Amino acid sequence: MKFPRIYNLIEVAKLIDCDFIGDQNFPVSGMNEIHVVTPGDIVFVDHPKYYDKALNSKATIILINKKVECPKGKALLLSEDPFRDFNKLTDYFKPFNNSTTSISDTAIIGKNTVIQPNCFIGHHVVIGDNCFIHSNVSIYDDTVIGNNVTIHAGTVLGANAFYYKKRPEGYDRLKSGGRVVIENDVDLGALCTIDRGVTADTIIGEGSKLDNQIQIGHDTIVGKKCLIASQTGIAGCVVIEDEVTIWGQVGCTSGVTIGKKAVVHAQAGISKSLEGNKTYWGTPAQEARIQLKEMALIKQIPDILSDLKKIK
Repeated sequence: MKFPRIYNLIEVAKLIDCDFIGDQNFPVSGMNEIHVVTPGDIVFVDHPKYYDKALNSKATIILINKKVECPKGKALLLSEDPFRDFNKLTDYFKPFNNSTTSISDTAIIGKNTVIQPNCFIGHHVVIGDNCFIHSNVSIYDDTVIGNNVTIHAGTVLGANAFYYKKRPEGYDRLKSGGRVVIENDVDLGALCTIDRGVTADTIIGEGSKLDNQIQIGHDTIVGKKCLIASQTGIAGCVVIEDEVTIWGQVGCTSGVTIGKKAVVHAQAGISKSLEGNKTYWGTPAQEARIQLKEMALIKQIPDILSDLKKIK
């Protein structure tokens, strides 16, 4: 998330009432999660296990819960609770604005686009030309939809990220200030749910086609010309490269990459990154060719044992 202007370090420190290390005029241009940070961004870290990763990331402002040596060319915001203060910044720069109409006056809708009854279109949504939005679709604030997109009934774009911190009193949600971006020529089936990014974008790439009842988690990027079949669940921060095919009821953990032109068979469980141009199945997902060969060899075991008995 980029701020509407460049702030300085002391301005941001005052917003969350915390101390800082660095030049008070150090520039702050945005806030992001660690996998998408760029210079000028704030990243938060609240566990010693991840201190080094945050301090050595591309982020130049680190919101941290311990006084540590500040890397050269960076600044620190010292917080008792970085998770809480990151939420405060989201509330400040991307506050919730309730709607009073089904289609916001700030929405921009292109030529020849059809919107069926009972749809909700939030603030600052952009929908391109020649789109078809079927009934009961909900499009949350700031979503961007390209040209020639079809969205079937009951689909929800832009719900909150499934991202929580466990506290003694219960779970504390990390607030979502990112967007959903649907590129040109995408088809979304009925009852799909695509969550907004925490601070960046969840993207469905040009020409991709999603079946019914698919869940796409926050900050996930689906490449161009991908096919994803029904009841697939993709966690947050996944990268699905171009022309990947994923068949029904596949489950995918967060933070992995599925390489270009990979094919994943139905009901596979993806627990680690997969190379492109290969076919996978099973849980954990493995290359199908190797698994089939292993299964064929296993079936030969009774015959091998029988032959051994004859030799004896």
